[in-house]
Amino acid sequence: MGKDLVTAVFTPHDRVLFRGKVRRCLDVLSGMLDTVPFQADGPTAGLEIEINLVDADAQPAMRNAEILAALDDPRFQPELGRFNLELNVPPRGLYGEGLAEFEQDILDALRGAAECAGKDESRLVLVGMLPTLTQEHVVPANLSDNERFRALDAEIAGARGDNFHIDIRGAERLVTSSDTIAPEASCTSTQFHIKVAPDRFALYWNASQAIAGVQVALGANSPFLYGRRLWAETRIPFFEQATDARPDEFSAQGVRPRVWFGDRWIDSILDLYEENVRYFPPLLPELNEEDPVAVRNSGKTPQLYELRLHNGTVYRWNRPVYDVSGGQPHLRVENRVLPSGPTVADLVANAALYFGLVRALAEEELPVWSRLGFAAAEANFRAGARDGMEASLTWPGVGEVPVATLMLDVLLPQAYTGLDLLGVCPAERDRLLGIIEGRCRTGRNGATWQTAMVRAAEDRGLSRPAALREMTQHYVDHERTNEPVHTWPL
Repeated sequence: MGKDLVTAVFTPHDRVLFRGKVRRCLDVLSGMLDTVPFQADGPTAGLEIEINLVDADAQPAMRNAEILAALDDPRFQPELGRFNLELNVPPRGLYGEGLAEFEQDILDALRGAAECAGKDESRLVLVGMLPTLTQEHVVPANLSDNERFRALDAEIAGARGDNFHIDIRGAERLVTSSDTIAPEASCTSTQFHIKVAPDRFALYWNASQAIAGVQVALGANSPFLYGRRLWAETRIPFFEQATDARPDEFSAQGVRPRVWFGDRWIDSILDLYEENVRYFPPLLPELNEEDPVAVRNSGKTPQLYELRLHNGTVYRWNRPVYDVSGGQPHLRVENRVLPSGPTVADLVANAALYFGLVRALAEEELPVWSRLGFAAAEANFRAGARDGMEASLTWPGVGEVPVATLMLDVLLPQAYTGLDLLGVCPAERDRLLGIIEGRCRTGRNGATWQTAMVRAAEDRGLSRPAALREMTQHYVDHERTNEPVHTWPL
């Protein structure tokens, strides 16, 4: 979504043509799934990591353009806010030491970025929501200099026709509003991609939905926003509310939001794309000259530009992806539920848990989603985001149990099995899943560490802003060690 637009001004006729083109793309994809070989060359995965920039005082540093220019590394791109970057980690196989190689790739890339940021008196922070952010930081003037971001802001705000209203009730409460999507820059995430064959896509997407609550509970790292302590993973409700394009009347009528968990298990990737076309009007109706039908009839692989662009403006927590590489199409599940950080080791451990669990669950003879209601899976997702390590989740065969118990007794053994099926080196499997076990046994993840540190600072007499600033400075120092967060001192 960060690529430049050819035009940022759209007419009603553009929207009519775009809708027709998206439907043609969907028809072409439907035919391709049955007749075209898709890439499915083993367990291949990729990562995207969003990053915050801070100055020496732990305040957001609006310097991404200058740092990107000095870095000159195509793996790094601007994100929505001028204090955000995104690192796109090239995909690789998971077998053998693939996860360890991912970790080294990320560390090497971040080291180069940190050197450039340091010359600009800035530092990198991997965190779900920067604790020192205030509402004054997330304004249109601090959007990245990118035409697509500004067009998206105008389209979503225009579709809503009113301010975006935020009301989050957690340990404390935040009530605010904005006339722009700029506050969404507060949310920085990690996205995992896993390439799957068309006939396996539904299994992997359903498995991803089933474990979303577990993922976010164990990986929560966003307890503070605008000086308030809210949910363990505040990024989840904030992103949903800060980009809700529905007028209040549409929301009252049950119109689906663009940031969406979904409302059913699926049988095919087409179920998701068809819902996107049926439920969501186009936001950026930019037309490409490709005729997908003519390209397909010529025996070549269509890019399906309009379908992909439209899909990129529907923010499912597990999103379908159609892409083309080397002239051959492939499908991916994009898992979007987790925050950034706290360390690269934590981040790759989260990846190991995700890849291992979805592989194991997708291979079960009696799928978990045949025994877990979709509404229960969404309730788990909400509970995991709200309560983090203290969440109790529902799971078939065990009922409602604390998330750490569920992980240690039921899901962690399945993750080990899944990584074995993926051919992951046993030493790497044990090291990374050992980090997940460590969080469960200590009850500590990024959210609990941040909360404890701020509470201790306030007990020493610091104000909330001073406590957040001090905690963030310690956070940055610990992040650089790459020691997992459950081992950080309090």
